[in-house]
Amino acid sequence: MNKTFDRTSSILFALIGALFVAESRNISTSAYGSEVGPNLFPMGLGIILILLSLRLFWETFRYRESVTSAVVLRHKRFLLMLLATVLYAWFLEDIGYVISTFFFLLAGFRLMGSASWWKSAAVALAFSGGVYAVYVHILKGTLPGFPTWLGL
Repeated sequence: MNKTFDRTSSILFALIGALFVAESRNISTSAYGSEVGPNLFPMGLGIILILLSLRLFWETFRYRESVTSAVVLRHKRFLLMLLATVLYAWFLEDIGYVISTFFFLLAGFRLMGSASWWKSAAVALAFSGGVYAVYVHILKGTLPGFPTWLGL
């Protein structure tokens, strides 16, 4: 654990979160056919980023001074996750939110070291389907649906 790096990065991410919150207020508050405005998501992300940054900053005070460990860089995992993110963004409109998010989460869980394919698939399916249902049906937002070639 590198206390200086963690403190510096927590401050940087808190500032980025504050920028997200400030700039999301400049986005119009309503969208066509949606009761949830397009400013909600970036504002929520900014608030979450600020809260997580504050927690990281607070936790740096609890680090033990004697702990010095070599940082293990996992370039392969990082590049695979970056590739999964790019593919997720690329295919989001073509295959819809639920399917693309399911595969993205499944890839992410497996890259992070989840041992069970079944548990990873179940959590990915529950999350992608649950978020879609809540956002589209309850909050009346809009997300890319299922592709037309599926016939759903």
